[in-house]
Amino acid sequence: MTLYKNKYRIESARKPGWDYAGNGAYFITICTQNRQHFFGNIQNGIMNLSIAGEIAQKLWWKIPDRFPHVQLNAFIVMPNHIHGILIIDRLPDNGRDAINRVSTTTTTNHNTHHSGGVTANHNPMLSDDSISKIIRWYKGRCKFEICKTLPEFAWQPRFHDHIIRDPAAFDRIRQYIQTNPKRWKTDKLNR
Repeated sequence: MTLYKNKYRIESARKPGWDYAGNGAYFITICTQNRQHFFGNIQNGIMNLSIAGEIAQKLWWKIPDRFPHVQLNAFIVMPNHIHGILIIDRLPDNGRDAINRVSTTTTTNHNTHHSGGVTANHNPMLSDDSISKIIRWYKGRCKFEICKTLPEFAWQPRFHDHIIRDPAAFDRIRQYIQTNPKRWKTDKLNR
């Protein structure tokens, strides 16, 4: 750990130089605060969802409604965490969308200026939806909905992501997610 302003800080778990808004497949794990069992319980290798677990499951499947360039694959709600595969799959930029029609790039005196309409470079439509933004939306919606019936619900502040690099890893991770309830007694997240 390094110091920042005389305080220890948690190092970033993100891969340096990786575009987390670019196309790719990601294995996501999000834990509840203090790994509390808010989402239900496992009996005989089968996950029985609580109301909070049902909400977490329902909202995960709504991610593509909010982020149309995201595809979902394997997903499981466990008693104190969720695992899922998110796939960002943006179409190639063909210059025909509305932002590209109103955005301009000009070069004067060797300086490049980008304009996104009246908001210039601060246009929120020019920023890509990254994994962090997607997970922030998911966690926020879950917290809002779950706290209506379970006010003490909270997530851990961070989440874990793993970049899936090849088809073999994709299949291995998908199998891990699907069989997670059967391994719950030995799961390192089972506390």
